[in-house]
Amino acid sequence: MNSVKKDLTFKLGNEIEINRLGYGGMQLTGFGVFGEVADRDNAKKVLQAALASGVNFIDTAEAYGPQFNESLIADALFPYNKDLIIATKGGFVRPGPNKWVPNGDPEFIRQNIEGSLDRLKTDTIDLWQLHRIDPKIPVDETLAPVVDAVKTGKIKFVGLSEVTIEQIELAEKVLPIVSVQNLYNLGNRQWENIVDYTAEREMAFIPWFPLASGPDKLAEKITKIAEKHKATTAQIALAWLLKRSSNILLIPGTKSIAHLQENMKAAEIELSEEEFAELSK
Repeated sequence: MNSVKKDLTFKLGNEIEINRLGYGGMQLTGFGVFGEVADRDNAKKVLQAALASGVNFIDTAEAYGPQFNESLIADALFPYNKDLIIATKGGFVRPGPNKWVPNGDPEFIRQNIEGSLDRLKTDTIDLWQLHRIDPKIPVDETLAPVVDAVKTGKIKFVGLSEVTIEQIELAEKVLPIVSVQNLYNLGNRQWENIVDYTAEREMAFIPWFPLASGPDKLAEKITKIAEKHKATTAQIALAWLLKRSSNILLIPGTKSIAHLQENMKAAEIELSEEEFAELSK
């Protein structure tokens, strides 16, 4: 597996330069990603600390809460820094904690977009992502309101989540796709082909669950390398992802400022080719 020289920025849509180490807002919600976050004041401080630490890419979704997370981000950060990019998603119904039901109905998608604009207090969503493709509805129908929103300037860029190459290509017949957000981390590399495919296409690849360090057989390797770098295992897992491909944008989430700052230090870790190869086995 190849590695790359570490550049810590990426041009989204070949246009907007963002720092590759961003922040994911999903944990700033109640149990099961449902309801309001327990300590709202702390959550706002974490978001503000993320920006102070150099984050200019924040990932959220209509489904986080649902809706509470987007409102929280606006509450904490509005008026926004000029260079801040906020990515959100639509296409999931949330009947309860840890319950996620794809809904690609065009009217539901349109409502998601309008709701996100309202909650985020913005006229334009920088990056809107389809949270899941609904198998019951043709993707061109699901994406029709997204096409309209792009035309009217309500959405700048469009991404997809948890998709195959075939699904990306199907969506691209409807409108340009600049990013893909699939499950991927050091311990779970089922989407290796998507990482390479998006890199070739100069699309962003945004791994969700980036901090999972995987099976126990990896633990010993990571611990050994972490000790050498005077780093935590989480920092090594993030450093590996940064080195894996230059189109990878990281969105580790946390409710703790100390943990946030620890994650940000991962950008300073330069794994050797040997260490990268060892971890990649």
